[in-house]
Amino acid sequence: MNNQTITAKEQRQVLKRLLGYAKPHTKQFIFAFTLLVLATVGEIVGPLIIKVFIDDYLTPKVMETGPIVTLASLYIGILFAKVIITYFQLLKFQEISLKIIQELRIDIFAKVQRLGLKFFDKTPGGSIVSRVTNDTEAIKDMFVNVISTFVQNGVFLIGIFIAMFLLNVQLAIFCMLIIPIIFAIMATYRHFSSRYYADMRERLSQLNAKLNESLQGMSIIQVFRQEKRLRKEFAEINEAHYQAGVKNIKLDGLLLRPAIDFVYVLSLILVLSYFGISSIGNVIEIGVLYAFVNYLGRFFEPVNQMMMRLSMYQQAIVSASRVFSLLDEKELAPTAEKSLSSPSITSGEIEFKNVTFSYDGKRDVLKDISFTAKPGETVALVGHTGSGKSSIINLLMRFYQIEKGEVLIDGFPLKYFEDQELRKNMGLVLQDPFLFYGTINHNIRLHDPSISDQDIKAASEFVQADSFIKKLPDQYEQLVVERGATFSSGQRQLVAFARTIATKPKILVLDEATANIDTETEEAIQTALEKMRKGRTTIAIAHRLSTIQDADQILVLHQGEIVERGTHRELLNIEGLYYKMYLLQNGKPDKVEDALAHP
Repeated sequence: MNNQTITAKEQRQVLKRLLGYAKPHTKQFIFAFTLLVLATVGEIVGPLIIKVFIDDYLTPKVMETGPIVTLASLYIGILFAKVIITYFQLLKFQEISLKIIQELRIDIFAKVQRLGLKFFDKTPGGSIVSRVTNDTEAIKDMFVNVISTFVQNGVFLIGIFIAMFLLNVQLAIFCMLIIPIIFAIMATYRHFSSRYYADMRERLSQLNAKLNESLQGMSIIQVFRQEKRLRKEFAEINEAHYQAGVKNIKLDGLLLRPAIDFVYVLSLILVLSYFGISSIGNVIEIGVLYAFVNYLGRFFEPVNQMMMRLSMYQQAIVSASRVFSLLDEKELAPTAEKSLSSPSITSGEIEFKNVTFSYDGKRDVLKDISFTAKPGETVALVGHTGSGKSSIINLLMRFYQIEKGEVLIDGFPLKYFEDQELRKNMGLVLQDPFLFYGTINHNIRLHDPSISDQDIKAASEFVQADSFIKKLPDQYEQLVVERGATFSSGQRQLVAFARTIATKPKILVLDEATANIDTETEEAIQTALEKMRKGRTTIAIAHRLSTIQDADQILVLHQGEIVERGTHRELLNIEGLYYKMYLLQNGKPDKVEDALAHP
């Protein structure tokens, strides 16, 4: 979302789309609007009753008890009824508005879940959070306050004009000439405020993004003493947000109540002047004068309310445009393409055929990648940072769309597999495991009803996570805080292993899964991994070459290309890039000779 002004046409389109969320609640809206009209009628009838009392009883000094009591009872009854009706119509509008915002937030959250990783690569997390929370809250204010206020005051103004015409046609026509002036003020305000509110919302989004980044990287910030720099950057964004707010306050101060009050005072002067001039040769009824001045005041009060709500309306429209831009985002996660039949994963054979891929469309991170991983085989990917190892896994997991070439599973193109079929048969363990807030049991099961408590314990024992879980006070019901911060890196990784094994995948993907585990734990996990790989196709990224020496095939990548392939011994024999990497990690050439002599 940029800071450009949203045109009147774009505002109408956004409003129309917002009102589309109200369609399922049409009956409730009609009921609320009916109550609104009744309350408005009560507002209009009140001055007419007072006018009758003044002209027919007070001025001529006709104090008949029966009619006066009737008028008083009617007036009090209308006031009492108006209070009750107003309460229920406000309550109903609040209920409908909260329900609409609830549905809108669910739609946004659901859309975020469907977005591809390419979108998250270029969009700060704090910006997305701002749209789901702050922007939808601004939209809620529009449904709660703006729509009901505009409808109520619109009905009220129509009623006032009818009453004015009944009292004095000439003055009523004169008052109608004020309307174009008021619309001109509204149009001017809308033009400038949309720009300022867009700027404010964007700055608020940037504040959230900077805050989110700071919280995620707090340890690095403190270690490298970056607090002062980040405070300065945050202050600069905060100042920009403040300046945008000041501009809007100045606009509000000029064009909202002050401008309308000025028009009201001029109108009042002219109305009183009219009655004053008319009274020179004619008798003016005091009740008519009271009612007309009262209606004039009541005419401008809803106008003032509408102008004040116009501020909320502009915020809501700007916020809605940001929300809808997220809902309209085209960068979706790749899904299955339509085919005659949806294939199933049976054995888990993987084949990359001449795959070329780029994240930005400019620089290829993978170039003509081809290899085959047979069922039960382990294929290891090694290479320096940026060589393309993770990109191969990203394409295999279908996190990104393949541009050139093809990835096959059991002979079928990856693009034809349904998401459910793909995900239930592929297990992924990352270098930095992610744990959700909840319990260990919850983190392993992840709400999969097919995984029983026995399956969870069996998977934990299989990866040897059971030994540390049983030492916890609540064992499998032990609370896991956000990101599993109270557990060690090795413990988090063990839980991630158990989570993967519990699903019994046919394809296992390991992204340097043992990198954060101590040597003693690694030895235990290596034993578990040997059992895990049996009967499963395994793709493993490895930086420590000692962990993949028993791989059936090792692919050495350099700048997006496979430059060497073979077993551990074969790659050492050719003394290429893999040989050099092995020397760097082991220190001396004689260790290579020893490795070749004792496979």
